[in-house]
Parts: sequence; structure tokens; C-alpha cells
Amino acid sequence: MATTRRTAALGLLAAAGAALPLARALAQNAPTPDKVSSGVQTEMPDEESPATELDTTTDTYEHMLAPVIINGQGPFNFLLDTGANVSCVSNRLMARLDLKSSGASAAVHTVVGVHNRPVVILDRLQVGPRNRRMVRAPALPMKGTDVDGVLGVDWLKGQRLVLDFKARKLEIIRSQADVDEPGHVVVVPARRRHGQLTIVDADLSGHRISAIIDSGAQGSLCNSKLRDIVHALDAKRGDRPPPRYVRMETLAGEAFDGESIFLPFLRLGGLHLGNVPVTYAEMHVFDIWGLKDTPALVIGMDLLGQFEQVALDFGRSAVRFSYV
Repeated sequence: MATTRRTAALGLLAAAGAALPLARALAQNAPTPDKVSSGVQTEMPDEESPATELDTTTDTYEHMLAPVIINGQGPFNFLLDTGANVSCVSNRLMARLDLKSSGASAAVHTVVGVHNRPVVILDRLQVGPRNRRMVRAPALPMKGTDVDGVLGVDWLKGQRLVLDFKARKLEIIRSQADVDEPGHVVVVPARRRHGQLTIVDADLSGHRISAIIDSGAQGSLCNSKLRDIVHALDAKRGDRPPPRYVRMETLAGEAFDGESIFLPFLRLGGLHLGNVPVTYAEMHVFDIWGLKDTPALVIGMDLLGQFEQVALDFGRSAVRFSYV
């Protein structure tokens, strides 16, 4: 098995679900869709949330980290994870701040599987000018020392998250309409699935696929249905390269194996990409998102980071890719 920096942390927190008590609480706090059009849902934005702009840093594996204040202390480095539907803290941070347990546990899902983790109470979670109080956050082991927690999509409340890779900043602003700008901007419709955005207008060499934007994954993953399409295309061209296997691990230190493959032609709306490297692994994450039986791709930071900006609009269910 080959291990490289690119693949060493390929599968991170792809989704963080919760045990029933926590899941019910999250569902009650979720914004209610006010419109459904062509299968794309629109959420009402949180009008009271202030616009937020923060400088970001990166960890060893080039994930985007945001400064977060917990209970008036910090800042701490939290990984931005658009594939996680709840925010989490590390066991290390739980001990450092002496965070109190809620007495409950949550079933936290990674790309590999699910584990029950203790839930702690954050009296206050602050991201720039945004404050949330009495936050229930699962605590879990996190490999390394440069990530103190995970910010999931639960704190976005139907707004717009702008990941500015060129300027090393993030913005959280009100939802807004976008249009394509040929040669510079492509806007792709999406659908909310368990809080995440799934691109609905995508295909691989003419085969329809689903694609999830996951800034918590360092590399891009695909399932067996998509891998089978790639193998069939390779066989049709008479060019079937020998398999190349890689060893990876999650943010929580869970090791798993995958097969490195290349997507010959990927279309995301009006965006056309060729020879895209991804890793095949039949992971738990595809079961969570109901994508086990359809060709599916998890778009990680290796692909997202090639753009100047990626804006995820959770209010209008759309993804905006900006490039030169």
C-alpha cells in the first residue's frame, strides 16, 4: 500500500449524525423549506445573523481551519466540514476546557463507520460575530494537534458559505442569486441531503452521477457504482491500468484502504474537468447519504482547492465555482 500526504487523511468526518435524542433536537432547530422547485429546496435565511469574514489557516493536510472561541477562550482551530451536519470538539479540547458532559451520547458517523461519543455542552460557541449558546457537541478523538474541533453545517442556518482559497478567507453572508460568467464563474444547482449540498446536475462521460461537496475530506472519494463506470470506459478504450491501492485514515485515526482511479471526464453543471484523481472505497458515508446504489462522488479539498472560490448557498441550494 502506498501512503502519501495527499491520501493519508483522505477520509475525514464525512457526516456526523446523532443518536435519537440529539437528532430530534437538531431536526427541531433546522430551517424549514419554503419552496421546492425541480427537486431543489430553498431555505429561509437567518436574517438576524451578521455577515462574517474570517482569515483562515490550514492544517497538515491543507484543510481550511477557522478560529473559534469556546466559552470565551481561544481562538481554537476548527476544521470547516460541509459534509458534517453537526459540530464536534476534540477529546483534547474537552479536557483542556473541562467541558461538562450532557450525560448523553451521540452516534457519530465518519466515512468508515459509526461510534457512540459523549456529548458535551458548550455554553457559547463564537465564530466571528456569530454566537450560539448551549450547543450540544459530540467529543471524539482527533489525530494530530492542529485541529481542535469541527464546524458542521448546523451553524449556517440557510445562508451562504464562501470558501476563498486564494485570499485564505471564509465568509458567511445572506443567501443570494448567482449567474454564470463564462470563463470565470459556474453556478450549479444542488439539493440538500441531511443538511449537505448534493450537486444534481453532474455526469461522468455522459453517465448521470451525484456529487457531494465535502470540505472535510482531504481527497475525493467515489463508490463502486462510479468505479464500475470508469472501469467500463477504460475497457472500451482498451486501456485498463493495473490497480493502485492506497492506505488512508480518518481524522479520528481510523485506517482504511482504497483504490486510486482517474475520472476521464467530469461535468458539474457548466464546469468540465478531465482526468480527475479520486479514490474508490466502499465507505459507510455512501450508506448514510442514501447513495449506495447510484454512482456517487464526494468532492474533497484536493479538487475544491483548485478554484479561487467555492460558494455553497444553503438558502438557494446552489454551488458557485469561481476560477480564472
